[in-house]
Parts: sequence; C-alpha cells; structure tokens
Amino acid sequence: MDEAARAAALGSEAGLVVVAEQQTAGRGRRGHTWASPAGAGLYFSYLARPTRHVGLVTLAAGVGVREGVSRATGLTPQLKWPNDLLMGTRKLAGVLAEGTGIGTPGTIVTIGVGVNLRPAAYPPDVAARATSLESELGCPVSPAAVLVAVLEQLADTLAALEADRTDDILQAWRAASPTAAGAVVTWSDHEGEKSGTTAGIDEEGALLVRTPTGLERVIAGELDWHVTDRS
Repeated sequence: MDEAARAAALGSEAGLVVVAEQQTAGRGRRGHTWASPAGAGLYFSYLARPTRHVGLVTLAAGVGVREGVSRATGLTPQLKWPNDLLMGTRKLAGVLAEGTGIGTPGTIVTIGVGVNLRPAAYPPDVAARATSLESELGCPVSPAAVLVAVLEQLADTLAALEADRTDDILQAWRAASPTAAGAVVTWSDHEGEKSGTTAGIDEEGALLVRTPTGLERVIAGELDWHVTDRS
C-alpha cells in the first residue's frame, strides 16, 4: 500500500496494481498486522481515483474481491462489515482502504487486499479463526488465476460506483452479509461501551445497530462480534 501511495503521489493513474509475494509490514485496520509469509497468500494494492461515493469504496471492494474469489474457485465467502471475507466464522481475506485528498478533485484511495491462499498464510495462534482457499477447496489453487479474477471484478464494482449504480453494490453486499442483521455486537465510542443488534447498513455504508436507546450508525471503530457459524 505504501508503494501504491507513493506511485499515486507521483501521478500514477487509477488501476495501478502493486503485487507482493511477501510483505514484511502487512497491516490491517486500526493498526493491526496482517501476516504475509512468502508464497502463502495473495497480497496486492489497487490504486483508485474515485470521483463520487467515496464512502462506499470499501464495501464495493469487498463485493469485488468476493465475486472474484467465487469466480476463480467456486467458493462463496460471506462479507462481514466493513472489510472481511469469511468462510463460516473463519477469516479468508481482508480489504483495507486508505484515502488522501478526500473531497477534492485529487482524491486517491489505495485498496489493499490480502487473501489467504494456503494455511501457512496465518500464524498458528490465529489458526482457529482463519482459513485459506486451499483449506476450503482441498486442492491447490493458481495465485495468478485468483489475482486476475479478483482484479477484473474489483474494477467492475468500482466502475459501478462511478456510474452511480450504488444500489447494485449495496444489494450485492447485503445479500452476502448475513451478520449485517441480527448479530450482537459491542463497541466503544466517546460515550463509553455500547452493545446492540445489527440492523443492516444504510445507503452510505454505515452499519446500523439497534440499541436499548435507539438506532445508531457506526461508521468506524473496533467492534466485537458475538456470532455463531451460519455456514
């Protein structure tokens, strides 16, 4: 993502892709690390220059990555707000979007994607909550085939945003995310710790949570999900 951001600052056009066979400082949301051992995962960053609906880029990217994985492998991962792909309750892939110049003509969003290809993609201490394409399929996968399919679908979903087809993106995301409604979550904000039941997402991609005091919009932050395997 750092390399893609540097290229963007030098004027690279939308659609630039930076692929790594290994990352030494892979990162996830809110300062978390992303294990990226050599040859075990698909790690790439995609440079986008959205002119509208920037707030939906993360969800659109999730839809694109999911559709690409499905096209390449036949698997149908679920989406968990805002950026995870799951098989059951195990994490298969993650999407991280970082933006600069938001709201200006020079808006840049770097979309980082990590897909676990093999069990070696994650350390033993997270094995109980992670999975990989090969673990799910029981056979080897072609990293190149997955990359091509994911990039094509990602480009399509981002193009849908530019064409104002936000309903298509939101509908696809909601259909792939059973935990977006009816799951118990807890989180903290400036008012303290809160809990409630998810009630879908709104037209701007915020997670809606029904609490004892009413409906709240969650747009960022760390949530704890209390869900069971719905696969």
